Amino acid sequence: MSDIKSNNYNSFDTLDGSHPFKDVVEDGHVDYEARSRKGAKIRYFNFDLAKEMGLLPKSHPNGLNNKLSEKILKTFSLMIINEYDIEHNRDFSKDKIKDAKFMATRYLQLQHDDKKGLSSGDGRSIWNGQFKNGKETWDITSCGTGGTRLSPATTKFNKFFENGDPSISYGCGFAEIDEGIAQALFSEVFYKNKIKTERTLLVLEFEKGYAINVRAHPSLLRPSHFFIHLKQGNYDNLKNLVDYYIDSQKHTKQWADCPGDKSKYDFFLKQMAINFGNMASVFENEYIFCWLDWDGDNILMDGSIIDYGSIRQFGMFHSEYRYDDVDRFSTSILEQRDKAKYIIQSFAQLVDYIKTKDKKNLKDFKNHKSLDLFDKEFEDEKNRNILKKIGLDDKEASTLIDQKIKLVKDFRKIYNYFERAKSSKGLIKVSDGISWDAIFCMRDIMREIPKIIIAKKEKISDRDFIDILKSHYATEEDIQISSYRSKMIKGFQDKYWDIITEVSLINKHSFDKQILKLSFRASKVNKFARVTGDSISLIVEQILKKKNSICADDLYEMIDDFSSVQSIYDDSRDADKLKHRDLLMKFFRIVKEHREGL
Repeated sequence: MSDIKSNNYNSFDTLDGSHPFKDVVEDGHVDYEARSRKGAKIRYFNFDLAKEMGLLPKSHPNGLNNKLSEKILKTFSLMIINEYDIEHNRDFSKDKIKDAKFMATRYLQLQHDDKKGLSSGDGRSIWNGQFKNGKETWDITSCGTGGTRLSPATTKFNKFFENGDPSISYGCGFAEIDEGIAQALFSEVFYKNKIKTERTLLVLEFEKGYAINVRAHPSLLRPSHFFIHLKQGNYDNLKNLVDYYIDSQKHTKQWADCPGDKSKYDFFLKQMAINFGNMASVFENEYIFCWLDWDGDNILMDGSIIDYGSIRQFGMFHSEYRYDDVDRFSTSILEQRDKAKYIIQSFAQLVDYIKTKDKKNLKDFKNHKSLDLFDKEFEDEKNRNILKKIGLDDKEASTLIDQKIKLVKDFRKIYNYFERAKSSKGLIKVSDGISWDAIFCMRDIMREIPKIIIAKKEKISDRDFIDILKSHYATEEDIQISSYRSKMIKGFQDKYWDIITEVSLINKHSFDKQILKLSFRASKVNKFARVTGDSISLIVEQILKKKNSICADDLYEMIDDFSSVQSIYDDSRDADKLKHRDLLMKFFRIVKEHREGL
C-alpha cells in the first residue's frame, strides 16, 4: 500500500448528499437520513476515474493507504433510514448518523403500473452528491444502500420493506458484489472503446455477497427524470429542470454554441436528436443490447449507458434476442432504434410544451423535424462505422462519404445481408430469454479479407468466403451456397475492392499500399476475441472464486489491463507481460470461447 501522509483526502467531504437538483425540482426527490454501515470491505476502487474527476491528484499512486481507505468507507459505506425503520420506531442512537440527507430521485419506470411516475424512481440508490472540479461537475450515486419508497416492490405490495429483507429481492434495497464487478468490467471496456457510459468508481463488499456499487458520470440525469413532469403536466418543474440541464452543459464543446434566449430549447432538442440518433446506431453497430423503451429509464441524457443489469454485448448480430422479465419480454436490438426515436418524439412534445404552455398530443409530433435529424445522425453513424470496420481512418471515411455515398450504402446493404442471416433452427430458449442465432461473424471476414488480398491479390471463392465468416452456430443447411448467396458474395467483394480503389485515389496511393495501410487497422477494429455478456459473467465468477487472494489494488490493475487489451484504441498493453498474467490469460480464453455468443 502507498502512504501519502500529507493528503487528508478532503475532496471526498463534499459528497455530503447536497445536489442542485434538490432546489431545481419541487418534490422531485425523497430525502433520507443515512447511517454508517459496518462490515464493508473495499473490493474495487477506480483510481483512473478518481483522478479524472479530481477526487485524487494525478500524482497519486494507484494504491490504497489507510487514510484513503478510511475516507472511502466514511463517505460511501452507508445505509438509509427508510420508511420501514421509521414505522417500526427502530433505534439507531448507537449508530453514526450523517448530518446531511441523501436523495432518491423520482423518474418514470416501465415496471410501475401508473405510467406517470407517481411512485417510481431510485428504488435502491441514493445520490452521494455532485463533485465540482473547475468547470466540470460529476454526479455520484450509490446502488445498494437500502430500499426506498420508490421501489417497484413498495408500489406492488403497498407496504414498506426492511432493508435487506430476503423475501423481496430487488425491493430489499441491496445490491450484490457480482453485479458491481461486472459493471466495473463492462463499463471500462466500453469507456476505452469510446462508447458513452457511466463508470464504476467503487465497489464495497459486505457479508452474504451484498455490495454497494458507486457510479459516476458528468450528469446522471435520464430522459425519465424529465418525462415524469411531462406526463404529469407539471410545467414549472419541467421548465426548471430543462433550464438547469442546459446551463449545466454549456461548458462542454457540444453545447458551446447554445444560445441564451428561448431558442436554447430548440438547441436542446437538436442535441437530444443527435445524441440519441448516434447512440441507437452505435448500439446496433456494436451489438449492444440496452433494453431501450418509451420511459427513457435505461439511458442517460447524452446517450450514455446506465444500469448494467440488463446490458449485453453480443458477439454477432443476434437480432432476435429478448430478455425475459417474467411478465414481459424486452425489446430487441433492431427495435432499439424505434424506441430511441420515440424518446426524441417525446422530447419534441416536451420542448413545444415549454415554449407554448400547451401540452399537445404526442401523436402531433410523429413527423417533427427533430425525427429527421435523428434519422440523419443514425445513418451518418452507420456509414462512418462500416468504413471504420473496413479500416479507414476518420478523414478517409468522411471524404469517401462526401464523394461516393452510393458506393458506401451499396456495400452496407450487402454487409447487412450477411450480418443478419439467421439459423434455420429458429427461435430458441436461452438462459435469460429467447434468441435466434446469427450464423455469420462479420468481424472475421472484415479482419481477414485485407490479409488475403495482400497475400493473393485476387478475390476468393464462394466456399472460402463462407468458411471464413461462418460461426459455430451455423448448420450445414445454413451455409449452403445458393445462386443468390453467390451473387451477394461477389457483390461484397466487388464493392469492397471498389472502396479500396476509391480511397487509394483520394490518398494518391497505390492499391497495394492502401490495402496494406488499412489491414492493420482492420485487425484492431475487428478483434477476434471481443467480450460478450456471457464472457463477462464467467470472468466475474472467476474473480469471485479467487477474491480472497485479490486485493482492491490488484482488481483495479486487472480490470484496467483487461479493458485496455479489449480496446481498439490502446496499443500500450502486451498481454504476455501483464502483472496478473495467469488469471488474465484465463479471462482472455473465456472471451475467445464465447466470442460469438450473447
